[in-house]
Amino acid sequence: MGAGLVGAVTAWRLHRAGHRVVLIDPALAPGQATASTTGLRSGSAAALGVLMGQVFHRSSGRGWRLRQQSLALWEEWLTELADRGHPVPQRRGLLLLSASPVEQERHVRLAMVRQAQGLPLELWDRERLHSLEPAVPAGALSGLHSPADGQLDPAAALEAFRVDSAAGGVTAVAERASALERRGSGWRLALEGGGRFEAEWVVLATAEGCGTLPGPVAEAWPLEPVLGQALELELGADPCWSWPGAVLWRGINLVPQPDLARNGRRLWLGATVEPGRAASHQELAELRNLGGEAPAWLLDAAVVRQWRGLRYRPLGRPAPLLEEPEPGLLLATGHYRNGVLLAPATAAWVCDRINGAGRQV
Repeated sequence: MGAGLVGAVTAWRLHRAGHRVVLIDPALAPGQATASTTGLRSGSAAALGVLMGQVFHRSSGRGWRLRQQSLALWEEWLTELADRGHPVPQRRGLLLLSASPVEQERHVRLAMVRQAQGLPLELWDRERLHSLEPAVPAGALSGLHSPADGQLDPAAALEAFRVDSAAGGVTAVAERASALERRGSGWRLALEGGGRFEAEWVVLATAEGCGTLPGPVAEAWPLEPVLGQALELELGADPCWSWPGAVLWRGINLVPQPDLARNGRRLWLGATVEPGRAASHQELAELRNLGGEAPAWLLDAAVVRQWRGLRYRPLGRPAPLLEEPEPGLLLATGHYRNGVLLAPATAAWVCDRINGAGRQV
């Protein structure tokens, strides 16, 4: 259940491994992929698609392993999709700006660790940053450049995986599940429209699904919503982009979108981090001006559109939830702000569990 990017990639991977797959989500209905009655987008439709793997602050443990596996799988699977006629726009390169001496020192240490691992992280001094066009925030002390990280278009990726899965025979059901119960050695899933499915395995790749289905799952693995707001801006003139990809400043992503509207003047800016479901005008204003440190060209840019979405975070447990609470029931949810990045590693974990490999993460 759940046809966001994690669910769609998982369904695609399971089908490619030879399994019969049914993808269930009311968002599969025409016109529902990016809209809702509350004005909130789904996590995948609201995401900016920034992939932060090599610049992750840890160098071991589950989080590090998942990120490295996902980066490798994204490269492999996007190539496969392109070969099958479903290319997904992607851009290599990520530049983290240090906004304080403490952050600068942390970047220096991380670059040394990655270089010792043979990974291409590079420190950029202030002079090099200030040569970039358009200008980055003047307060940036240095930068940490990762050519292996980057950004992809989440909406395009979601569509590509769904279309390729449908062409291969994956069944899509645009309904909401109403009940899940044990049935012999497998599971029976009831739909609000009256339909039923029986399966040996059920994968919950939806945060809201864990909270609406009865039983112990929602109580044992609670998730909290964290709202994020984002903007698409259009610059007044065509910039001479010399950025090495997306730029991160104080936790805010600045993502050039030269493919939008067939010009190079579009930029995605996001996202806020607001616990709960209520959007704050103040948080959006702080995002818009980078907390008072936005360059003039950014302040002069026009807002083309704005959107908001929910990211779900596990309570008392690290994100994401990759668990098998009962035989044949897999949780693959609660990715928080890394659903796009970790979708391939999540799909691989699900496939391994169902195939009997039982790989731990």
